[in-house]
Amino acid sequence: MNGDGLSGDGLASTGLGLVVGTVPATPLQFSVGLAPGQYAQLDDVVVTQRPLPGQQQVRIAGVVTNVEAVHEGARFASDVFLIEQGALPAEVCEVAEVTVTRVEPELYVPPLPGATVTRAVGEQRESALYFDQMDGSRVPVGFGRDGQPVYVNFEFIDGTRGAHVSISGVSGIATKTSFAMFLLHSIANSGVLGGEAHNTKALVFSVKGEDLLFLDYANSRLKPADQARYVQLGLPAAPFGNVRVFAPPRKGDPAGTPDVFARDRAVSPFFWTLAEFCEQELLQFVFADSEDERAQYTMLIAQVAARLRRDAVRAGDEGAVRVQGVDAANDKIIRTFGDLVGLLEAELGDDATRGSWVAGSTVTGSVNALLRRLRSAVAPLSVIVRGDLAHKGERSITTSRAQVTVIDLHNLPDRAQRFVVGVTLRTEFARKERQGTSRPLMFVMLDELNKYAPREGDSPIKQILLDLAERGRSLGVILIGAQQTASEVERRILANCAIRVAGRLDAAEALRPEYGYLPPAQRQRATLAKPGTMFIAQPDIPVPLAVDFPFPAWATRPSEKGEWAGHDVGPASPADPFAAIPGADDDPPPF
Repeated sequence: MNGDGLSGDGLASTGLGLVVGTVPATPLQFSVGLAPGQYAQLDDVVVTQRPLPGQQQVRIAGVVTNVEAVHEGARFASDVFLIEQGALPAEVCEVAEVTVTRVEPELYVPPLPGATVTRAVGEQRESALYFDQMDGSRVPVGFGRDGQPVYVNFEFIDGTRGAHVSISGVSGIATKTSFAMFLLHSIANSGVLGGEAHNTKALVFSVKGEDLLFLDYANSRLKPADQARYVQLGLPAAPFGNVRVFAPPRKGDPAGTPDVFARDRAVSPFFWTLAEFCEQELLQFVFADSEDERAQYTMLIAQVAARLRRDAVRAGDEGAVRVQGVDAANDKIIRTFGDLVGLLEAELGDDATRGSWVAGSTVTGSVNALLRRLRSAVAPLSVIVRGDLAHKGERSITTSRAQVTVIDLHNLPDRAQRFVVGVTLRTEFARKERQGTSRPLMFVMLDELNKYAPREGDSPIKQILLDLAERGRSLGVILIGAQQTASEVERRILANCAIRVAGRLDAAEALRPEYGYLPPAQRQRATLAKPGTMFIAQPDIPVPLAVDFPFPAWATRPSEKGEWAGHDVGPASPADPFAAIPGADDDPPPF
């Protein structure tokens, strides 16, 4: 017999324990005294019954959110030594706190003290976690503490009932990027996309080394036990099958060779010509720092960009420009971003020509501030905004040529990274708007979301991400954002994320209100979580679930490269920029 009077070996063999009567049981929470020989761990799923007069029996299911073990009969901490010596009578009692997840039928009554509580298995577990209501929309995300698969409801990702995913955690430990890529792999291969799987796109921004450049290579470190875990989840233990990588050109290379070293296939350089920079009014993305948007000079950016769009004309096949209507001394072909900035310095710095670029009442200090920041952008942006390369191959970032498009940013300075993210997101978002339909979906995986959409200040990139979070659901653009600190991300973006995920958290960060979806015990656990453990909250389930996801089946670094699973993408026809991927009729693997 334990301290709650639970007795009988029969209970130990058939049930976990009994609902205790010393702690009030409510319709939303109750406590279980564990039977002799039984134990409960956090995240165990349990179920009990409550009979009602004149009604069918109510089944109450929940998840263990805390477990306590005490000596009943002890008054002082030192009594433990007397109890151990047999000098003081006492009993060991373990009590598990259970948070209710589901009540069937929906008659919210508390379980009665003394009611038998059992572990939920099979159909009971499916019902307790609402997996039985996810017909056709189950996306496996890993394994629970009981070793059984855990799912998220795809309807809260694809826009049907909600959209977007937020992933938070400490850098290098929380495995945010690894989980994001596993989620994409699971979505592509779990069957939830149906016939749209081969047309669904994923746009991935790689900001930390070349780790994401080998998604289409098998992981040579994958063990048979890891493969078995994929099989248990109903997923192939295989890499992504259709990947295209874009990387900036190497500095000083006139041929525009992509600046990557460990990948040698299906990779293209990306850059914007000066003609495109002027025609598309990309000047605003040069000033993408949130603090810049609060300065007075920002009102001048649109005026200068409009003048460049109107008066800059192409000069040659390499994307160089000549700006009409400038002073004769400055009337020359502009081939580098530095030359363009030099032209603007000469024009805006001269009182006689300034009026043709910006309003006449403009304060000189604001003009000088604009020019100072332009000059500081020359070094970061010169490699990706230019008119001096004769590269004739593919060099414009597009998601139409592969199912997973990886944009490698790790060799670019922070300012250039912001420029690439802002321009690319604007282009792809506009493409989806022109498409006019939400399907097929496009997933955008963006790490360091707190850098691009900070809580304070404003910027062109932040406005695009806000638009994506608020309207992307209707357009079929789904954001998978990762950040070290959710407390530093714009609130409206987090509020639009239906699925929230937390890995290993900093102890101070875990106390922030942005993690209010985690019960106190899980907040504390998140500060101790091992790599590969994530806490997933979704609207379907009242309690976040702790899951362990499998080891990546794709290479995450050059040393893991195994067999290549992709295929080369041939050149697109000039008359058909959205030409089908070669071999598409052979039904290539999704993603």
